[in-house]
Amino acid sequence: MKAMVLAAGLGTRLRPLTDDRPKALVELRGRTLLEITLARLRSFGIHQVIINVHHFADLMLAYLEAHNNFGMEIEISRENILLDTGGGLKKAAYFFRDSDAPFLLHNVDVISDIDLQRMVEFHRQRGALATLAVQDRKTSRYLLFDNHMRLCGRRNDKEGKSEEVRSVHNPQAFAFCGIHIISPRFLEMMHEEGAFSIIDAYLRLASQGESIVALKADQYYWRDLGKPENIRQAEEDISHKRILL
Repeated sequence: MKAMVLAAGLGTRLRPLTDDRPKALVELRGRTLLEITLARLRSFGIHQVIINVHHFADLMLAYLEAHNNFGMEIEISRENILLDTGGGLKKAAYFFRDSDAPFLLHNVDVISDIDLQRMVEFHRQRGALATLAVQDRKTSRYLLFDNHMRLCGRRNDKEGKSEEVRSVHNPQAFAFCGIHIISPRFLEMMHEEGAFSIIDAYLRLASQGESIVALKADQYYWRDLGKPENIRQAEEDISHKRILL
C-alpha cells in the first residue's frame, strides 16, 4: 500500500512556529510532525510515500536526506503554487497509477491512533471510491452523511453556509479527520483543474451516485495540530498517555 502526506500548506495558523520552517517540521516533544506521521505509516506496513511540499521546500528535502528518508521510499511533489488537497493529489497521481490497491491520504498536521488497517478493510467491504475518517465532535466545518454514512453534503457554521448534493432526510453532520482511503480509479474522476479542495471532487461525485463513505472513529484519539495551543495540548495528552507515540 502507498500513501501521500499532505504537507505543502503555509502553516499560517501555526505562526510563529512556522516563521522559519514548514509546518511539517514543527516539533512535538522533540519529533517533527512529519516524522510522527511517517512512523504511523510505517507501523501499518506502508513504506512508499509521496509528500507534497511548497513552503520552505528545500528545508523539507534537506531534512529527509539527513534522516535517510526514515528508511522509506519517499518521493517529493514540489508545488510552485499551492494546489490545495485535490490539486495536490492530482499532481501526484502518477505515483499511484501502477497499482489497483487503495492508497492512504493523510494530513501532516493531525495526530491520531485511528486504526488505518480497519479503515482499509471497511473501504474494501463497502466497495467505496473513498472512505473518510470522521468523528462526532464540534467543528466549524461539517460533512453531511445519510443513514448509510454516504456523503451527501457539507455545512460551514462559521460562514452560515450549507450545501446538499443529494436530498436526504435529516442528514448527520460529522467532523472530518483529514485521513482518507482512496481507490485509484478516483484519480481519473478528478475533472477539476488547478488548485481545488478534494472535498469539492467528493461532493461532485457523490451527487452522481459514487460511494464516498465515512468510518466513524469516535473511539480513537485525534487532534488537529494546526495551532500552537493544539501542539501544547497534544504534548499534555502524550504526558498523560492519552495517546502513545
